[in-house]
Amino acid sequence: MNATHTYHAEVNWQRGASEVFTDNRYSRRHVLRFDGGAEVPGSSSPLSVPLPFSDPAAVDPEEAFVASIAACHMLWFLSLAAKAGYVVSSYRDPASGVMTKNAAGKLWLSRVRLRPQTEFDGQRRPSREELLALHHRAHEECFIANSVRTGIDCEPT
Repeated sequence: MNATHTYHAEVNWQRGASEVFTDNRYSRRHVLRFDGGAEVPGSSSPLSVPLPFSDPAAVDPEEAFVASIAACHMLWFLSLAAKAGYVVSSYRDPASGVMTKNAAGKLWLSRVRLRPQTEFDGQRRPSREELLALHHRAHEECFIANSVRTGIDCEPT
């Protein structure tokens, strides 16, 4: 395998001084550090690990997964729209992910729904069919979508 790019992310967690750990009552709060310098507070989802051991204000892995797919799709869409001569003025996607059990009974994010809402400026605006074609192509090109087996639905509004 010939890698063309290598990406780095660092996860840092530290046990609290008063936490026993073996009783499973420890904070899941951690820090995600990215190679560009950004730091994001992370935690388990409060849907998986109850409060106070998770932090609802932090990003959990499931949210990050959905956001990663949505962001990659958006970046491809913007690039393709620009190449097609459309001027995008805004893009918003209230994306969601659904966790279910697979055939082996294991939880997994089985479906991600993208609901992109796009505004355009200028004289040239895509028809509904052209808009759907841009989103279809963005999905086909998205590195993240090409890396997962989760079903991804794109429903532009």
